Amino acid sequence: MSIKPILFEDGVLKMIDQRLLPTEEVWLDYRDYNAVAEAIKTMVVRGAPAIGVAAAFGAAFGARDIEAGDAGTFLAEFERVCDVLAATRPTAVNLFWALERMRSCAGEYRDLPLEDLKARLLTEAEEIAAEDERINRAMGKIGADLIPAEARVLTHCNAGALATGGYGTALGVIRAAVENGKKVAVFADETRPFLQGSRLTAWELMRDAIPVTLICDNMAGYLMSKGEIDCVIVGADRIAANGDTANKIGTYTVAVLAKEHGIPFYVAAPISTIDLSLPDGSAIPIEERDRREVTHSGDRQLAPEGVTVRNPAFDVTPARLISAIITERGVARGDFQQQLRALVTGS
Repeated sequence: MSIKPILFEDGVLKMIDQRLLPTEEVWLDYRDYNAVAEAIKTMVVRGAPAIGVAAAFGAAFGARDIEAGDAGTFLAEFERVCDVLAATRPTAVNLFWALERMRSCAGEYRDLPLEDLKARLLTEAEEIAAEDERINRAMGKIGADLIPAEARVLTHCNAGALATGGYGTALGVIRAAVENGKKVAVFADETRPFLQGSRLTAWELMRDAIPVTLICDNMAGYLMSKGEIDCVIVGADRIAANGDTANKIGTYTVAVLAKEHGIPFYVAAPISTIDLSLPDGSAIPIEERDRREVTHSGDRQLAPEGVTVRNPAFDVTPARLISAIITERGVARGDFQQQLRALVTGS
């Protein structure tokens, strides 16, 4: 693994500015929760697991700066901090999972002296970050068994080390397959309009010397029809109880194409991404982002001034199009409703 996008050193959260990749590698320092919230909102950091890790540290920073004389006042202020962080990105459930874990930690240790409670919350954020990488490695080991000995794999968006606390989800499966001696070559969709595939996935894989070929989003169907793709693997931002999966816009299109061509379509995501409170994908909130992401590339205008724009950041792939969902606890396939619940609850 060539990079970890989030580092905590000497009381400072350091994050690589993913907006500037691949041409510039700039690390930014964060010391307060409002700045972390802005980094999440503006996509300095992106990818559901990475957002959760960043939010946990943001919550810890907010807790550290609260001036309160008693636990009740502290917890009320801490709730406000978590609300600010929760308002940054609506679709990625890992954000809310991490913040709920921080809230639970605050409640569990509320009887500690306040300075000790603040220290415990920072420890919890560090544990969330460390656990994420361990989870991704476990997921990669499980998922690698689904990758053929020689495979041409298509992926969409970036579900690699940059999208997590380290190693990656979809790219973690690919990394694990390569580590196991499998011969894997990757096709990376460019992923319009934010270009996570061309800017981030290609950059990551090239750093790790994993063969990668960049294609435009509208080339996937052609390559499938020519027999040049053996399987598809993507990440997820939220998975409903029935297996419907929200991921970067364009994922649904790739899944339909894979189904048409009889190609396995795999989703790799940690248990924290599964939201059993939502019966199906229709209940997943879909973030709409700034029109400028579509009309411009950097400062260059690509579309007529004033044109109407839609810019949903995610779409939902129905469970019927998904061959398997890979988690750190095992693989769900077929009856997602029952199997996902069993993986989440352990029963």
